[in-house]
Amino acid sequence: MPRPKNTTETVQITLSTTAQVKELLEELSKTGFYGKNAADTAHMLLKEKIRDLQKEGQAPSPKF
Repeated sequence: MPRPKNTTETVQITLSTTAQVKELLEELSKTGFYGKNAADTAHMLLKEKIRDLQKEGQAPSPKF
């Protein structure tokens, strides 16, 4: 079953990293647990880390 279309507005950012990090993201992507490619996986891991920081009071909560 396909994922529903994202209705949240998105913006593009550019992130530069090392070849080793990209390889690790690609390996994680193969599991399908975080995303279908390196960019998806990086996005999911970043969101997860931001949530952790918010729970710890080290990052602001989202403003709606």
